[in-house]
Amino acid sequence: MAHEERGRIVVGVDGSPSSTQALTWALRQAEITGASIEAVHAWQIPMTYGAPVAVLPGEDFAESAERALAESVDEVLGGREDLPVRRIAEHGLPAKVLLEHSQDAELLVVGSRGRGGFKGLLLGSVSLHCVTHAHCPVVVLRHED
Repeated sequence: MAHEERGRIVVGVDGSPSSTQALTWALRQAEITGASIEAVHAWQIPMTYGAPVAVLPGEDFAESAERALAESVDEVLGGREDLPVRRIAEHGLPAKVLLEHSQDAELLVVGSRGRGGFKGLLLGSVSLHCVTHAHCPVVVLRHED
């Protein structure tokens, strides 16, 4: 079912079960509202004690991030081509990158907890930061086992 585009939904995608659930929810919302989807994956060079971790020759973090984002989106789409998803892999702190993309968005959708953090927390640091600083309404999806 084709809709006139009515805004943009930004989704934080990091490959975690929580972000997969967030992307699934956002796609259903886009179907209902006719909004476009922007899947955003923020990546950083790993650090240890404030210094970059030794990088293996030929390792390309940007390429790895783009590949991880494509795999996550393709998995959720399951071959569907009727819901175009703009895919953005961007270097930076996840919360900062998502907040930048939330400008002029209708909605920001994130998982409650991503790949890092402590088990048992209701919200992770990125989702909490987004809830308190986003430029648009935020939906936080909690992964259900």
